[in-house]
Amino acid sequence: MDGVSAQPAVIADDSRISEDTRNSELDVDGSAAAPVPAQVTPEELVAKAIAPVKREFLRPPPVRASSATNTQNDDVAEAKSASLVKEKKSKRQLKRERRQDLKSALHLCPEVAKSGKVSSCAYGDKCRFSHDIEAFKAQKPVNEGPCPYGLACRFAGTHKNDDDAAVSGGTVRIRRNSSEVNSLNKDVQKLLWKNKMKFTKAEKTLKLLGLVGKMKNFADKDNDDQPVANGSDVDRDNGNAEAIVVGSSNEVECCSQELADDKPDDTDVFDESRPIKKAKSSNDEAFGSGEIINGMPIFGTAILEKDIGKNSEQDESCLVTNTDSAATETDKSLKLQPREKKIIDFREKLYLAPLTTVGNLPFRRVCKALGADITCGEMAMCTNLLQGQASEWALLRRHSSEDIFGVQICGAYPDTVAKTVELIEQECSVDFIDINMGCPIDIVVNKGAGSALLTKPMRMKSVIQAASGTVETPITVKVRTAYFEGRNRIDSLIADIENWGATAVTIHGRSRQQRYSKLADWDYIYECVKRAPDSLPVLGNGDVYSFLDWNKHKNDCPKLASCMIARGALIKPWIFTEIKEQRHWDISSGERLNIFKEYANFGLQHWGSDSKGVETTRHFLLEWLSYTCRYIPVGLLEVIPQRINWRPPSYYGRDDLETMMASDSAADWIRISEMLLGKVPDGFTFAPKHKSNAYDRAENG
Repeated sequence: MDGVSAQPAVIADDSRISEDTRNSELDVDGSAAAPVPAQVTPEELVAKAIAPVKREFLRPPPVRASSATNTQNDDVAEAKSASLVKEKKSKRQLKRERRQDLKSALHLCPEVAKSGKVSSCAYGDKCRFSHDIEAFKAQKPVNEGPCPYGLACRFAGTHKNDDDAAVSGGTVRIRRNSSEVNSLNKDVQKLLWKNKMKFTKAEKTLKLLGLVGKMKNFADKDNDDQPVANGSDVDRDNGNAEAIVVGSSNEVECCSQELADDKPDDTDVFDESRPIKKAKSSNDEAFGSGEIINGMPIFGTAILEKDIGKNSEQDESCLVTNTDSAATETDKSLKLQPREKKIIDFREKLYLAPLTTVGNLPFRRVCKALGADITCGEMAMCTNLLQGQASEWALLRRHSSEDIFGVQICGAYPDTVAKTVELIEQECSVDFIDINMGCPIDIVVNKGAGSALLTKPMRMKSVIQAASGTVETPITVKVRTAYFEGRNRIDSLIADIENWGATAVTIHGRSRQQRYSKLADWDYIYECVKRAPDSLPVLGNGDVYSFLDWNKHKNDCPKLASCMIARGALIKPWIFTEIKEQRHWDISSGERLNIFKEYANFGLQHWGSDSKGVETTRHFLLEWLSYTCRYIPVGLLEVIPQRINWRPPSYYGRDDLETMMASDSAADWIRISEMLLGKVPDGFTFAPKHKSNAYDRAENG
């Protein structure tokens, strides 16, 4: 049962399109739509980064009868969408509302829903969900069938049980067929909660590298060196009010949204009244040159034996008197032979980038079906994984269709990253592990991870060495050109990155400071590729939006291994088909709706087809629609292909459905979701998590 209705006919009644769609003159960044003067050639429009839409599809400027009439029309439009667009609230208010909502009768405890017994929940009164079965039944027909969702099933009352063995007896349980792997084992999760997980390989590697020292007030000094001046722990730029920082000051905690990618029918119930136990950090060591311990300088991988104690293992690797020779010996001892490392062939492969929020498993399945060769999970924070957070581990899920699959992690310190990669290799099935050293989000950077590592090359070295020396799984790295605009530095590090243990590196052609204010600097990417060793695959990333872009980069720099595709896949996931078939696909609105339909099917399989699973699928579908509205059909353009930085004028589609898909109004995105998932619940609201509809100041990493 896919739970998705058949494709509806093209909308014939324009009244179904919201008032916002018909009258909106706003561009997707919130400013006025790009005006198109009467006598301007397509070439002149392209020079101004305005999409050259054919004249017959352009919307005429609205007639302004009077200010009173305009005010009245605006009030009507605002009233129609007020109930659908979520107002901005503080982080504390959102958290309080979430907790209150979970305690309502709408959110029955997953264990109670499956068994029908209140006593089945191990957390009792401390459970964050409701245990009031009668209140839940009062709003939904009683379910007495062998359904894995039990009382929570959205088709409650329609099941038949021939054996008269009610679900409430706890004897009938049906497990859904699943092609997903990398679920978090409950025993492992409990060990992580209790901080009793052993990391033998990681600890051995850290000792071998000489990274098991201690330094007083290391975390304070590290924070003082941060290049960000505002010191904000909240990513104010992208409006992510749900990301928070918890725990000690020397580890970054970027908690995922509570909705996250965790399956709604998951039986993991976490007691929020119990404080989260942190994975202990064994690194208060100094990174980089100039740090002093006991009066002696420490440079990255060198440390005095007397500071860590004498033993047979340390006699071979830690007793040093010359830091340069120590680093050389350590590198040789850690570097595996080529036959010991699995080789991932990135060359000529279509690589779907790890994408925050939207790059979930259902979206990756859609891209795989449309031609993607390599997929990578969303960025997961190392400290959250080490704490056993189910929502963070959900980011590591893998579908059987993902034949070449990697996970991306982000951490600030070698010990945290080393333990994480050891845990992932032990518990998950992955082909490679990517370390994010380019994330621009403030909450990550302010704690020393992501782009902050670009300012500390010795820290970069320690992190890569610790990760690659701990596991045999290939370690790849993703970076930006630099932290500050105009101070590119990856070209000077590209040769060393392979020596540190990375098997591939992806370069996003922008600095952290630049974000998306300019086009990616591919000339600099080419320069880095030329300086890289022949054995190190280098991938480029930034503004790939058509097969012509792909061909140009490959022709301009034949040594370039491949191109990673990020926003281009968000806006039009069929870009992989276009590249493989070397054509511009003038996709129809019906074909696009079929893609959304497939996504909805995959979402119901991943998050569940009960009531909660449907709304989780709807939430992430709406997040995705906030990107796809930027696509301009090929048949509407005077000049092809569309560039990713073009600002569209206000235009009509070739049919009403295409017009609705081009709308930047959340009300119209919700109407599209209703075609696939049914009516939204009463009181439903939605606002995009990221400023994904901004052309010049997109803040997602």
